[in-house]
Amino acid sequence: MLNKDLIKDIIIENQRFIFSVSFFERDYAFEDALNYVLVGLRRAGKSYLLYQRIHQLLEKGHRMEEICYFNFEDDRLGIMTLADLDIIKSAYEEMFDTQPVFFFDEIQVVEGWEKFARRLADQKYRVYITGSNAKMLSSEIATTLGGRYMIKEVFPLSFAEYLSFSGINVKEKNALHLHGKEIVKHFETYFRFGGLPEVMNVADKRSWLSGLFNKVFFGDLVARYDIRNDFGLRILAKKLAESVKQPSSYNRLANVVSSTGKKTSTDTVIDYVYYMCESWLLLPLENNIGKLTERNTQRKYYFIDNGILNLFLTDPETSLLENMVAINLIRKHKNEVCFYHNGVEVDFYLPEQKQLIQTSYSLQDESAFQRETEALIKVSKHLEVNDLMIITKDEETVLEKDGKTIQVVPLWKWLLE
Repeated sequence: MLNKDLIKDIIIENQRFIFSVSFFERDYAFEDALNYVLVGLRRAGKSYLLYQRIHQLLEKGHRMEEICYFNFEDDRLGIMTLADLDIIKSAYEEMFDTQPVFFFDEIQVVEGWEKFARRLADQKYRVYITGSNAKMLSSEIATTLGGRYMIKEVFPLSFAEYLSFSGINVKEKNALHLHGKEIVKHFETYFRFGGLPEVMNVADKRSWLSGLFNKVFFGDLVARYDIRNDFGLRILAKKLAESVKQPSSYNRLANVVSSTGKKTSTDTVIDYVYYMCESWLLLPLENNIGKLTERNTQRKYYFIDNGILNLFLTDPETSLLENMVAINLIRKHKNEVCFYHNGVEVDFYLPEQKQLIQTSYSLQDESAFQRETEALIKVSKHLEVNDLMIITKDEETVLEKDGKTIQVVPLWKWLLE
């Protein structure tokens, strides 16, 4: 059982720390009347969003004494049980004569935490929770929380946030004119090494990203799901990275992994892909035109961050381009995004927005120009869509073809729209 005096010391330490912490405000909004569970990849910035929210509450008139922030990865805590969570609550109540707002960071390490979280919500406490793995979104927990919490997905930094962290305010009047060269320079780094906040301050970015991937791989995948064939899992991750622009079938993936000498069944591959999605490593997209079975078995898989994807690639540019577009679309439009593949393929289709988007590193090559534009035109006529776009690395123009207008936009500029 936890030592209550230690808990009190940790609560006071955390209040002092958070009061003094500095951070860049991210583009996430919270409603005062709701409880939240923040989920996402390790190191995506969930803890700093808790700090941000605490400072927002302080600005609204709350006192630091009303804040109970607890990080469950504190090494002084050891292995905690569900009963220990009540000790945290009672320790706070012995110290302060006010109802706290609870902030629980990485609470998923405590078995049964969701029952405690539901009880707090039922008792009308405001609660904010973070977590990094599949347990935070399992069907059992969703049932237990019973609509009492809003689930908010935390992505790596958007390009606008990345620039803000770098001292460039893109909302400033004439920002593109004033900082155009700097923005393009920052984009080259963002494009290749992604938007995880900590990677910005690291000189050897590739080594840092490799270390993070290994933590996700061994901690959130191999250990959590008791995977014995970790070699096969790593081969699968590499194959998905190399195939990021194409639909991938489970049978084909199983054959690829088995060809390396470690026989792997289709059922196992299905499980492995599911685990990688649940651990926020992969973002799946379905084919809009596919039958139900095809939508589930012939998906595209994108990586949550370009920096992690780039670890697996030797000729990365075209894959990084499409992957970054996918991340941004999923961040903004979530479940609406899909692709269209029915004899001819368009990379992204947003049915509610009535928009079709192709990605192409460059349209200077005539065959690439014909392939991308003809696919857009054909599918747009079939779907009766007029908002057509091709996102390139750095080309910009407007095309008129077969009675249709196609906007050609550089990726960096599209990311800032």
